[in-house]
Amino acid sequence: MTHTFYKKSQKEQNWIIFKILLLALLTLILTCWLAYLTDLYFLSILAIIGVLTLVAPFVDVPSMKKSGKLRYHSLLMLSEKPKDGVIKIHGGTLFDYVFVIDTKMTGNQRRTFIVQQYVEGLLDLIENEELEGSTKIQGTSYIINKRTAKRGGFTVIPTNYLQKIILIYNYLNVMVTYSIARGKLSLPKINRTITFEADLDKLRQKKDFLVILNLKLKR
Repeated sequence: MTHTFYKKSQKEQNWIIFKILLLALLTLILTCWLAYLTDLYFLSILAIIGVLTLVAPFVDVPSMKKSGKLRYHSLLMLSEKPKDGVIKIHGGTLFDYVFVIDTKMTGNQRRTFIVQQYVEGLLDLIENEELEGSTKIQGTSYIINKRTAKRGGFTVIPTNYLQKIILIYNYLNVMVTYSIARGKLSLPKINRTITFEADLDKLRQKKDFLVILNLKLKR
């Protein structure tokens, strides 16, 4: 399976993003017009927030990948550039789910595939010999649970308030992404979001386990 967006030419990629932005603009215009007719102006505010959160990853992720600010370690795991000895990792965004998840997959197949891509991404990350063992790897997820994170060598830490606020602001985006992951309309519970971290050395000690787990999930 490949990331179908990046297989396209630059011209095709630009055309896709243009169509997404045009659709977003038309949606906003229609919503604002309806809000004006009905005097329900809060609808336009909600529409602006919702559309911005849905469209943002389709613009941000390709541009940040191109600039080197984001790096793919698998189809559904990315990392930011190291900062102060910390590398923040992220599961695939809505943008990635749209271009990677096979719509023919069942809900269970999708979830297995997503976890497998997380594991594959971790393996790619820990095999980077340029990174020092003391480098701290940190991530936040509403899909990975505490048990899975701990089995992978991570320690679960409190999620800070800023991250929770960001998730609440992006709730529509999170809901659509989560629904794609489950293969049906689903409402994610933000209070189940966990933050996990580990030194790279500790993750490297888990390499054999991660290799075996990756093979099992691929089956």
